Amino acid sequence: MEENNKRVFEYLSAYLNYAPHFITKELMDKTGGDELAYAALIAAAFMLDTANDKKDKELYRDYLIPAVHKLDPAVFEDDEYYKEIKLPRIKQNGWELTYLTCKAYEAFVCGDPVTEPDGRIIPQIGYFERDFVYPAVLQDGREWMTLLPNEMITTKPHIRKAHGKVLTFGLGLGYFAYLAAKKINVGSVTVVERDENAVALFKERILPQFGCKNKIRLITADAFDYAGTEMGRENYDFVFTDIWHDPSDGTELYLKMKTYEKLLPRAEFTYWIEDTIKLYL
Repeated sequence: MEENNKRVFEYLSAYLNYAPHFITKELMDKTGGDELAYAALIAAAFMLDTANDKKDKELYRDYLIPAVHKLDPAVFEDDEYYKEIKLPRIKQNGWELTYLTCKAYEAFVCGDPVTEPDGRIIPQIGYFERDFVYPAVLQDGREWMTLLPNEMITTKPHIRKAHGKVLTFGLGLGYFAYLAAKKINVGSVTVVERDENAVALFKERILPQFGCKNKIRLITADAFDYAGTEMGRENYDFVFTDIWHDPSDGTELYLKMKTYEKLLPRAEFTYWIEDTIKLYL
């Protein structure tokens, strides 16, 4: 089981990094056009012998088939932020607001891995049958935050939990701040972001579109400096941290931020992609 868990993550990581556009409409049309066909094509990309090799067959049957999900882009286009907030295409001081395109049948992560009762850890891989255009903020050409399904799926649980006086570390597109501030049971949302250029761009181009902007306070500071000096004094009810790109750079930051929870014992602390990060510990 442990070997298969490791294999599937290694394969899918390589696939997502180097060949996410391998599957096309033409290939899907030739192989059946459904989720099973998509999983079979990923297996083919891994050069798995699902007919004759027992281990390869198990990996395909027990991991790839349950991992693959055909998603409806209309569901994500119906998201409140997606519909209501329009980004100008602009570059400013190393930051860029833009729109990118997820191509039809392109593979992407669509949620934290699912741990099954038998110990299997199943990655969540999604695809659309048509192009999906999504907003993104880039830092020096690197995606810092996007509104791909994974960001929406993995942030929504924290938005649902948010209550009272809210603190969030990390700004991005302001997705969490916007939807949390719209909640009746949220009184205020304080956003701590260390990059003054990101804050300035957000204030100028995005925040004015927020109907709930009066509930949002922006602070330019390092997350750990603020947590160590101001967080406890402010008596927040809910603290959400999203200051990493992915588990590779998030593990150390996650563990460090966890040590600050004792400074505000009454608050509820949550962390972006925490379940995924825990798999790396």
